[in-house]
Parts: sequence; C-alpha cells; structure tokens
Amino acid sequence: METNYKGSELEQTILGIDIGSTKICAVIANCKDGIPHIIGTGFHKSQGLKKGTITNIEQASRAIKEAVNDARRVAGTTSNKATVSISGAYTKSTDNSGIVNIPNNEIGIKEINRAIQTALYNATIPNEYEVIHILPYNFKLDDQDFIDDPMGMTGNRLEVSVRIITAQKSSLGNLKKAIKAAGIEIQNIVLASYASSIAVLSEDEKNLGVACIDMGGSTCELMIHVGNSLRYNDFLGVGSNHITNDLAMALHTPQAIAEQIKIQYGGLLKSQEESENLIEIPSIGGEDSPKQQVSLSSVYNVVYARVEETLVILEKSLERSNLKEQLGGGIVLTGGMVQLEGLRDLASALFGIPTRIAKPIEINGLFTDLKGPECSTAIGLILYASGKYTNYEIDSEKRIRYRSEKLEENLRQFHTHIPIVNPSLDKPTIHNPVNSVPKSASDIKQDLSGITEIKKITARNDNIFVRVWQKLTQIF
Repeated sequence: METNYKGSELEQTILGIDIGSTKICAVIANCKDGIPHIIGTGFHKSQGLKKGTITNIEQASRAIKEAVNDARRVAGTTSNKATVSISGAYTKSTDNSGIVNIPNNEIGIKEINRAIQTALYNATIPNEYEVIHILPYNFKLDDQDFIDDPMGMTGNRLEVSVRIITAQKSSLGNLKKAIKAAGIEIQNIVLASYASSIAVLSEDEKNLGVACIDMGGSTCELMIHVGNSLRYNDFLGVGSNHITNDLAMALHTPQAIAEQIKIQYGGLLKSQEESENLIEIPSIGGEDSPKQQVSLSSVYNVVYARVEETLVILEKSLERSNLKEQLGGGIVLTGGMVQLEGLRDLASALFGIPTRIAKPIEINGLFTDLKGPECSTAIGLILYASGKYTNYEIDSEKRIRYRSEKLEENLRQFHTHIPIVNPSLDKPTIHNPVNSVPKSASDIKQDLSGITEIKKITARNDNIFVRVWQKLTQIF
C-alpha cells in the first residue's frame, strides 16, 4: 500500500490478493478518504494449492506473480504491498475474555486495547499456531452488559469477550514464502470468509444476525455475525470441483468434459422433460474411444447428491455454533458454486432459514469481471484495506484497528508502542505496531516526573559517598 498526499486529501494505492483454490485474483484500487476506486485486476489459474493450502511454493508463487503483474499493467502502478487472503483450512478459533481496571474512569482506545490483550493473554494458544485476528464481540462495563462501543464511556472495570483466530505457523510460513517469492510484501493477512462477509453483507443483516457462506472451488467457508460482531467461523474442504470429480467418475468421462457438463447442464431444479434428454460425451481413453450417450437425469442426480451432502454438513456446523436461533438476517451464500441453478431453494429448505445469493457490493471502477459472486473475497480485501472492518480488532500485524480511526492519525503513530501479550511467555513483550496508541500528555508528564525523582535520589546518594570519601582521605 502506497500513500500520497494531495492537498488535505489522503490517497492510497491498495493491492488485494485472493489466493483461492481455483483461481488467484489480484485487485488494485486507489483509495481516497477511505473510498476505494478499482483501477486494475488480474486473474490466474491456481497452481501449487490444494483445498486452500500451499502444496508447491514455486508454482503458487508463479501464479501469484502472473495475476499481480496483469493487475499492475492495467492499473499502471508498481504497488508491491498487499492485503492477502488466507484459507480457513489453515486456521483454528477459540473464544476468551479479559477484564481490566480503569484508573482514570474514562474508556479510550488504550483501555480497549489493554482489555483485548488481556483476553489474548488468558487464552491457551498452541505453540505451533500464530494469531491472525482478535475480534471482540461483547463489551461489559461495570455491571452493564452488551455495550456496543465503550469508547468515551465512564466506568471502573472493562470486560471484553473475543474471538481469537489462529493459523498454523508452518502453513502460514509457506504462504508468506510464496508471496515473498512473487516479489510482494505482505501488508496484512485476512481470513477469506471474513473478507467475503465484508463484501456481501449489509449493516442491517449483521445487526440482526447473519451467516455468510462462501462456496468456492474446493472449499466452503462459514462466518457468523451477531450484533455486527464476528462470533463464529468454520471451514469445509468441499466445493464445486468435487461436483466435477463426481461427474467424471459417474459418467466415465475426462475432467475437462465433466467441467463443461457441470457449467452447461448442472443444476438442481429441472423438469421431467429436460431430465429425459440425452447428451453425447466422450469416454476416458483418448480420441479413439467411442462416445457414449447419457441422460441429463444422471447429471442432475450426481450434482444434487453432492450439493445436498455439502449443505447438510454446513447446516450441522450452524447447529454447533449455538447461534442459529439468532440469525434474524438469514443466510447469505456467495462464491462460484452458488451459480448452480436451484441451489438457493435447496439451501433454504435444508437450513430452514431465509437464504439469498449475494454478489459483492458495487464500488467505484468495479470491473465487469469482478461483479460475480466468485470475486467476493477479492473485493472484501480491498474494502478491508480501506477501513471497512469491525468496530475494533487486532490484526495479523498485531495492530489495533478501529472503525472510527483516521488514516492521518495512523501515519503519525508509526513510532509508538503497544504492549503485545505473548501467550507462551509469563511476561508481555513489546512490539512496534503501526496503529498503537500514543501516550497522553499526562502520562508523559508522569513518566518524566518519575525520571526526575530517580535523578534526585541518585544525586543525593552520590553526595553522601563523596562526603564519606573525603572524611576517609582526611583521616588516613
């Protein structure tokens, strides 16, 4: 992300890279005063990835580099700092809480950060995992519960409940290596389902409670919002590519032909007349193999069986969340798989909740090839980088982010410090995050007064030693 000033306005160049299981999508946008304008896109078929995880760093890096170079050519920029998506396949999540006393009785960003850090400190994070998101979902001030935003309020004790999302260090390291080998510097890492939810959910849906399910090529990722806070996330290593595999096996035809059949004929709600139609397809074994005729009913049955199984597993995940009764906003489906005809009706029947299909919200300069549901994560990354995240969170770079912050303030805080708690140590360590909170004038004054007091004590002790030494020299 590059930052430029023009008069009193702040302009940024944002690069978002969605590393999906089927495709790599790179998007470049100019962001002025928090409003993004897309200026370049690039796509490349995913390589070196399986079910969202890196399996070949060299191949993955090459695909990422190609997608980014295409976007750069369209945009006419050389931006190399990116906000990157990470698949839920890498992650584990846990809930925890933290309580802090407020000495001055007024809640500021420093106190909110301290409460969130305490919740992290209280959590048990395995050594092989690294925190990528800390997302508060409930604040409690003294005896008052369900505080939407404690900023500026008065109280003696602040309590916060958080969702902590962690990623395997080894898998995360492989992702970072692939990005670095492509000549890209990571600005931030964002969970793919979180990014998708930013791109497709309305504020009303989030306030009422809503589940967002991104159904991609090899994965389905679930994220639940309740009260405009992220409460639950889950991952399923099944997607539309599995329908292709099922068709290839059931119809005994090559993968490429099975993919064409899925796109052209795949669907869930077909009439009896259509089902009786026959299509001619090649068999596995090369060009000399005889062609075969199959009924479309066979195609529909294969597609239906796989989609139904996938939705049933997702419904069980919704039940495990214990939040299904709070989904007043229903369920929102996005991702490439939702383009199957009839999927919304089947999902609504199985979930027992109103369900809609969603495309990413339109933003300035939105290219035609970014308007489909398969691009929700990529658009969400751009929106995240431009400031469209939850009220408060600590991101993958250990920086505290809050929706009301100003970009100019962020830039002025590059050299300030926030204590970041390391759960594996007894004592907190000090990092240098970008969005840390500077000390107030009273805090600085207190620190200086403490230093002055130490100097006085040291000077007084020095004087005593000098007088003793002078007496001894006189005696001897």
